[in-house]
Amino acid sequence: MIEHLHPRIIENKDWATALFVLTFAVVAITKSAYETRFSEFSKLIFSDKYAKIYRDNSHMKSSFTVGLFFVQIISFAFFIQLAMHIFSENSKAAEIVLKTDWILFIQIATFLLYFILAKYLVEKIVATSFNIEEFVDLFNLQKVTYRTYIGVLLLPINAVLFYYDNIPSIVPLAIIGISLCISIYSYFISIKTYQNAIISKLFYFILYLCALEIAPYYFLYYWITKGSA
Repeated sequence: MIEHLHPRIIENKDWATALFVLTFAVVAITKSAYETRFSEFSKLIFSDKYAKIYRDNSHMKSSFTVGLFFVQIISFAFFIQLAMHIFSENSKAAEIVLKTDWILFIQIATFLLYFILAKYLVEKIVATSFNIEEFVDLFNLQKVTYRTYIGVLLLPINAVLFYYDNIPSIVPLAIIGISLCISIYSYFISIKTYQNAIISKLFYFILYLCALEIAPYYFLYYWITKGSA
């Protein structure tokens, strides 16, 4: 008689593999189509030359930005799902389901897409109300640039984390810490670049920073930690 039967857990990683191949292909195509621009973009953490050259608002809707925005959404969604998996205190079987759950991935990616777009629209409305639209547009372009940079950097890291098991929790924590440092650095560069405009409308800038930069990410963090609890 056979005792202690356990259900066989089958991991479906095909959807993730296809997405990784697709996003890496988008990066490769973008690099090939915009070789000079991508070269400057890759040095963003070491130099602000890219931010100075491509600071015009017209670059927000270019195929370069749109293509890497897609990569950004996929990359962040993967990282959030992997972080939830690593931090999970559930059983091993539950963790495997969480890690390879493509429905959960779609939910996270959809949430991120709507979160970013909704935040952008609200910022446009507030900027118009406070008469700081030009400054906010330039500020947004800088944020999008550095956020995209983080997303591209995360892509190969996500691939490694996805296909390896028993990742210590210090790894996603370190990645989050480095990402926050890059984000803070981007704010420092933006404030330094537009300091005259900020000083002239300091009250509105502080209100904008608290209401639209700090609060939304706090609620996003709360949602992620609650979902992984």
